[in-house]
Amino acid sequence: MNFRLIIALWGVLGITYSLGKAVYRMLPRVIDAFQSHFTLGQLAFLIGFTFFMLYFEGYKGFQKKYSPRTAARVKYLRDHPNWLRDLLAPLFVMGYFHANRKTKIKAYALTFIVAGLVWAVRHCDQPWRGIVDLGVILGLSWGLIAFWIFSYQALTNENFAHSPETPDC
Repeated sequence: MNFRLIIALWGVLGITYSLGKAVYRMLPRVIDAFQSHFTLGQLAFLIGFTFFMLYFEGYKGFQKKYSPRTAARVKYLRDHPNWLRDLLAPLFVMGYFHANRKTKIKAYALTFIVAGLVWAVRHCDQPWRGIVDLGVILGLSWGLIAFWIFSYQALTNENFAHSPETPDC
């Protein structure tokens, strides 16, 4: 395995750790929520919110936007050596630096929005918190799988059709 591929995999591992850790931390609250009996309203919300998160977070957010761009940044990382990008590969891949203005704004805004939502959901009682966490877990899991697939394609195909949205692209 060559060094450039190891650096690219460091970027993939960073995203995997970040999303995987979020899923792992929410899972106990989901399990706890399912220990109780849901009212009809809670059950309806569970079903609706689950489909909402799968579609908007998993499919539209991750599969259609974030995962292809992030995988393209993994490929860019492999193909354009730079010691700072190599060292901070996960942050580069997420779009926090050496990205066009729009990508950086999205990366930082998403970070603050997610932090705010985490804070807000933390104040919900069970089973509502577990229901919301289940939707988030499913969306993140979809996104992580999409990211792995796109990263594999980016690293194995010469012509990966997605832009890394760097200043020079």
